[in-house]
Amino acid sequence: MLTNFKRNEAEMPKPPAQPVPPAHTTAQPPSPTAKPRPTSQTPPSVIGPDLTIHGNLSSEGQVQIDGRVEGDIHGTHIIVGERAHITGGIIAEEVVVRGHVMGSVRGKRVMLQAQSHVEGDIYHTALAIEQGAFFEGKSRRSEDPIASAAPTEKPPMLMPVTTDDIAS
Repeated sequence: MLTNFKRNEAEMPKPPAQPVPPAHTTAQPPSPTAKPRPTSQTPPSVIGPDLTIHGNLSSEGQVQIDGRVEGDIHGTHIIVGERAHITGGIIAEEVVVRGHVMGSVRGKRVMLQAQSHVEGDIYHTALAIEQGAFFEGKSRRSEDPIASAAPTEKPPMLMPVTTDDIAS
């Protein structure tokens, strides 16, 4: 008959040690075809509290808005600060709202924080609304809310009218 026993940790088999590279090796230069990796250390662009923008805003990186924007905002990561007032639409991969937005919001991930005030529709893949946030509008879930955004139409150009055109 066999007896019950426990192995102590000293008797347990250990995995083989991984070779450690020498500390004095030099890094290989990146290949010319390699794309630079995006760094999260890039500072955001900031629209300060004393700045008002009349027109559309577009950015490839992170934008923090603490001032006023009267126009549409397009970007990858948009943060609407507590003192910000946006009158227009927002389209971004990720949108965090802490201030006032009067217009639609389209984003894959949208978060309305406690002090936010949004009046407009939200099109999203994921939506989080903290307790205390004000939201008046419709919430629509979409697999790709950014792609389904209708392109803004330019107003038709007016042709100057001359008296020769009228006489003919």
